[in-house]
Order: sequence, then structure tokens, then C-alpha cells
Amino acid sequence: MIALLSTLSFLLTGLFLSVCIFIIRGWNAVKQPLLKSSGFTTKVTILIAARNEEEKIHLTIEDILAQDYPKHLTEIIIADDHSTDRTSVIISSYADRGVKLLQMNEDKPLNSYKKKAIAKAIDLSTGDLMVATDADCRMGNKWLSTVVGYFEMHNPVMISSPVSYFEEKSLFERMQSLEFYSLIATGAAFIGNGHASTCNGANLAYRKDVFYKVGGFKGIDDLASGDDELLLQKVAAQYPGKIGFLKLYDAIVFTHAKPNLKEFLQQRRRWASKSVKYKDKKVVALVVGLWLFYVSVGLNLLGGLLSYRFLEVFAIQFVLMYFTELIMLWPVTQFFKRQKLLSLLIISIPLYTVYFIYIGMIGNKGKYAWKGRMVR
Repeated sequence: MIALLSTLSFLLTGLFLSVCIFIIRGWNAVKQPLLKSSGFTTKVTILIAARNEEEKIHLTIEDILAQDYPKHLTEIIIADDHSTDRTSVIISSYADRGVKLLQMNEDKPLNSYKKKAIAKAIDLSTGDLMVATDADCRMGNKWLSTVVGYFEMHNPVMISSPVSYFEEKSLFERMQSLEFYSLIATGAAFIGNGHASTCNGANLAYRKDVFYKVGGFKGIDDLASGDDELLLQKVAAQYPGKIGFLKLYDAIVFTHAKPNLKEFLQQRRRWASKSVKYKDKKVVALVVGLWLFYVSVGLNLLGGLLSYRFLEVFAIQFVLMYFTELIMLWPVTQFFKRQKLLSLLIISIPLYTVYFIYIGMIGNKGKYAWKGRMVR
């Protein structure tokens, strides 16, 4: 029995290593692109769906207004998703600077308020390129010109751009940053390997006509989450090879990690809930396989209480995990200029193993809290 379980553990470890190699190859396949730097012609609509963001939304708006992209080619639409604080008042105060407020007023309960808000904003937009971000994000003043410079030079139909946590206040938040970089790298790697599958809606651009051609959010609007990667998967199915990852530092959008474990787990449950709508079952099978790998790591550690053979297998798995992830994350953290975070890898791996097993067990079950609502 021990030999059988050890063999299974090593097979799953092989799957884990194969995925890491896939990510390393895909990340390296995405090159820093040449950009168009002047003579822009694309009318851009910046889309934000906001709910109860009175503390930070003014910072996001100020960053957007400070962009060096031509003002006559920039439209800003912020949909206030039934906020109960001063969010709409703050947005309205920027009306004289061209910021448009879309006040959501749905009389029937929805599960996907954010998708509804984005879709309505797109209906009202006059731009050809939709650039979506979140109401608590920050960006440098070259962000928009970098995105459009890539769009006009390379003509993708959708652009996934990097997102980074910043201003961490605790060890817990810094550990989230390291894990988050692996998620961003995974999305970039899938694109680099020609199989676009994941992205982050805090920094996503797509052609307006393409949004309508793929049916918008139709078919994925029964989930609260998924306005980013489920849409990307619809676009990838109809426009293979036409999605790009913008691997440039000026394109980064910055946001904050979750301050406590409860909010972190709610966020990860929301992200995991999207997997039920994945059309590519190979990706689903891959995620399940990785979950089984982490289960094997946990079981081998616990089995070490019964037999040193299990502990030996665990030790081999842990060493392989550590050095493989170190190799994988080295160029990623170098891109984000956060290589010091790699020192946390030795403690983040065991904790990540526990949380990944837990999220895999509950991610698609029941409802979760998001923006003061219980959704699924």
C-alpha cells in the first residue's frame, strides 16, 4: 500500500513539475513588445464598476485623469453598482473633468451585478477599445498609452495586462503578493503558449465590436464573478492567437492584498467559482490534477506520523516544489521588481498547500460574500 501511494504521489509530482515547466516556457515566450508611441487614433473607453469605494475611488480617478494619452480620445465611464456610501457623489464631483457616472438601478435581484454594470457601460460607450479596471486600483501615467500603443502596433482583439499588489502592511499581505505573481504568470504563460485561459479584470482591454460578436456576457451571466477570464475564454474560442499579454512595467495596474484571512478566503472562493463555466475541460482536469497533487503532499506529511517512508516522499516533494517555484518565480518577480519576496517561498509553500486543498473542497459550493452581498 505504501509503495502504491508513493508511486501515485510521484506521478502527481510529475504533473506539478510539468505545469511549472509549461509556465516557465510560456512566460519566457511572451516578449517585451515594441509600441507605437505617438500618433494615436484609437478612441478608448475606460470602464469601472464601483460599489462602496468611497475611500479610494478618488485616487483611481485622479490616476486616470493624469494619463498622458490624448484627452480627446479618452472616455471614462464609472458604473455605480448600488453603493450605499458616497461613491456616486465622489464620481459626480468629477463630471466637469469628463468622468461619466452610470447609476445602476436594478429593480430585480441579480447574481451578476458587476457584469450587468459593465455591459450597460459598454452600451453607452463611444470608444472602440474598452479598457477595464477596478475602482480601487492605481496606475502610472503611461498606463493607457502603453496599452493603446501595443494595441495599435500589434492589433490584438484582447489584451491582458499585468496586475500587482502593493503597499503591503503585513507578512500575510506580502505572502499574497508572491502567490498573486504566480497567478499573473500563469495567465501570461497560457497566452504565451497559445492557449489563453486566465487573466485579471483589473487590467483588461478588448475591442468593443468583439465583445458584441462573442455575445458579451451571455452564457456566463449567472455567476457573480467571471467578467474577466470567462469573457477571455469566449474571445479565445473565436479569435485564437489574437489575445496578447502586455509584458511591460508601465502597463501594470496596482491594487491591494486582502488584510485578513476571512476576506482572502472569500476572494479565492469567488475566483474558484468560475471554474464551473470553463469550456476547456482540459484546463479543469489540470486544476483537479494539481489539487490532487497538493492533497498528496498533505497526506504524505500526515502519513509521516505512521511511517518514515511517507515523510521521505513528502521531503522529496517539498524540495522539488521549492526549487521549481523558485526557478519559475525568479523572472516573474524580476519583472515586477519584487525579487525580495522570494525569501518568503519557504514558508508560503506549506500554507499555500493547506489553503489550496481547502479552496478546492469548498470553492464551488454554496454562496460567498462579495461587496456586501451574498452571491454564487
